[in-house]
Amino acid sequence: MTSSFPGAQVVGRMAAVLRAVSTAMPRGASTADIARATTLARPTVHRLLAALTAEGFCDHDNSEGLWLLGPEMYLLGTVAAERYDITEIARDHVAALAEATGESAFLSVRRGDESVCLLRADGAFPIRSFVLYEGKRFPLGVASAGLVMLAFLPETAVDRYLAENDLVPEHGSEHSVEALRERIAQTRERGWAINPGLIVQGSWGMGSAVFDKAGQPAWALSLTGIESRFAPERHKEMGDLLLHHAHELSKKLRGETALPLR
Repeated sequence: MTSSFPGAQVVGRMAAVLRAVSTAMPRGASTADIARATTLARPTVHRLLAALTAEGFCDHDNSEGLWLLGPEMYLLGTVAAERYDITEIARDHVAALAEATGESAFLSVRRGDESVCLLRADGAFPIRSFVLYEGKRFPLGVASAGLVMLAFLPETAVDRYLAENDLVPEHGSEHSVEALRERIAQTRERGWAINPGLIVQGSWGMGSAVFDKAGQPAWALSLTGIESRFAPERHKEMGDLLLHHAHELSKKLRGETALPLR
């Protein structure tokens, strides 16, 4: 959290605190939780939270001792949504994926070196995975949405990301550089990514990238469920569905005519 211009460190710390609070929504997070998530000292975190609360960017639940996002964040988000939010355009595709497969379907967005879940729709199958939910963040390369967006970035961006980020301490040896490069190659060959229970044992996921007007993987559609529902014989069916909806959503975002939903 350092930079060459004055005040950058404070801004970086405030941004880290806000991200940590957003990840804990809607329940909220304690000062200690946010300190752990940001690796900042607890007194520093408390001062930043108090300052953000005074400006309306955070709120404090005195009865529970938890910090939450404040009303100013809602107002800013509403304004920013006019430029960045695609959830209304994507909602029908997410719902169609959930209905066709019976699994939970999601829209995630790439934000820097992370994927952030924006939208969830549950299918008819009664047993669900709750590894991914609205507001949940993962580093790129973790979970199917983060893996597929990483895989379709330019090679120089992939190399930079893998050189600068060590995912092993938090996410295990299956997220070493060598393991990620292998899964990136497999994802590029198939067109879609698969997460074979690498975050929570027995919870599988598949994802396909959605591209912006510049051809960059800015979002992802994904499916999650229990392992028995992701048997190999279903991979092609679900992969084809993901690719279809991701392609049609990408076309809509470019202003092209898309095919009817199926």
